[in-house]
Amino acid sequence: MVYFSEHPVGVALSLGWALYLVALVTWIVLQKRPPLSTLAWIFGLAAVPVLGFVIYFYLGPQKIRRQRLRRARLRHLHRCTPQGDPELAARLPRRKQGLARLIEAATGAPVSNATSVELLVGGTATFDALVAAIVSAQHHVHLEYYIFEPDEVGLRLRDALAVRARAGVAVRVLLDAVGSAGIGWRFLAPLRAAGAEVVFFHPFRLATLRPLLNLRTHRKIAVIDGKVGFVGGVNISARQDGRLRADAWHDLHLRLEGPAVGWLQAVFAEDWHYTRRRPLPERELYADMPSGSTAVQIVASGPDSDGEAIHRAFLQAIADARQRVWLVTPYFVPGEATLYALGNAALRGIDVRLLLPARSDSRFVTWAARSYYDELQQYGVRIYEYQRVALHAKAMLVDDDCALLGTANFDIRSFRLNFEVACAVYDADFAAMLARQLELDFGQSRRISRTRPLRLWQRLAEAFARLFSPLL
Repeated sequence: MVYFSEHPVGVALSLGWALYLVALVTWIVLQKRPPLSTLAWIFGLAAVPVLGFVIYFYLGPQKIRRQRLRRARLRHLHRCTPQGDPELAARLPRRKQGLARLIEAATGAPVSNATSVELLVGGTATFDALVAAIVSAQHHVHLEYYIFEPDEVGLRLRDALAVRARAGVAVRVLLDAVGSAGIGWRFLAPLRAAGAEVVFFHPFRLATLRPLLNLRTHRKIAVIDGKVGFVGGVNISARQDGRLRADAWHDLHLRLEGPAVGWLQAVFAEDWHYTRRRPLPERELYADMPSGSTAVQIVASGPDSDGEAIHRAFLQAIADARQRVWLVTPYFVPGEATLYALGNAALRGIDVRLLLPARSDSRFVTWAARSYYDELQQYGVRIYEYQRVALHAKAMLVDDDCALLGTANFDIRSFRLNFEVACAVYDADFAAMLARQLELDFGQSRRISRTRPLRLWQRLAEAFARLFSPLL
């Protein structure tokens, strides 16, 4: 009797399987990712020969290295040209000075200042403010967005940009190739005909040696004349405009004026240089502006750096909290460090609250987030699920004088794979403004009971989804 393993075909398959496992394990281990994430990838892909290799090649947590000379030159320029405000940084509360130093060490961006910091609630207010700023542009308009859709909102923005481009204003638009995949060349034709430049970040090319399909720019940045800046969670989409849809997403955005805008400009300029392979005219990037009294710090992070600056900033801010930590995010897939930080804060008597969507656009992510509820609640963390519409806001309020608001979700993908940007605002007036908004949001949410009834299938779904947390 001949066993399958003794058959030449069986021997060849066994040998091929062994070589596949060795190659796959070696490749994944050499990435030096966190142990749980590494093991999850190994066990998940070992069962899928060949296809697993392709999946990891295109979607695995690759790390990129931008061209060293270009990046070093840009970083040097951006550390010299936008101005910091050491006097304002020195006047921060002592516990916030440590956070500011951490962000500067991780990103190179010191504490700067703003003459105006405005909280924009929802897409309607954000689009109106953005269009008004574009219409008034005299020198340049720089936009970087994950999603730019060819709908009513996208058409409004496109036409406003085209008008300024025809008037001689330099219009540069950087869009993510995956998030804005549906925009189409026909939609962009009038904008390009007006003289604007439109480029796509990491377009998918099968022939590329290392495909970057999984490394996206999730940033939402707008800079007008180097004087006015926008950053936050709102994409260019009718899904976020309450005038067009009754179920428009609930979101938060910032409008900035003052020297701090230069640091948003620096982030855009580096991404533009990296994508366009052509530097911007450096002397024209940064406007002379009067100093403001609001301390602001821009935090940029991405897979081209091991620092996970936004993740570190969140953890440090939680550790420094003395009164409250209110966190709102549409995706909540925490790592072990985050669980300890939130749990420790609650055990210290800090008012720790999480505001999450009742259902995100991914049911699997919703199950993964809910799998952490019991653990967090036993430490005293209060969890709310927003009921009115889809929740897309990304912000954290710490005590009465610090807020972080930007593009990053509270999950591993945002911290490690996406190019993200956030703004730290060290200001009591702005913190009070954000607190009032979050109190309204908590009022439109359902607090999750510590004894929430779950059917067996729900418990299984949450437990299973949690196993894949390192991959989400």
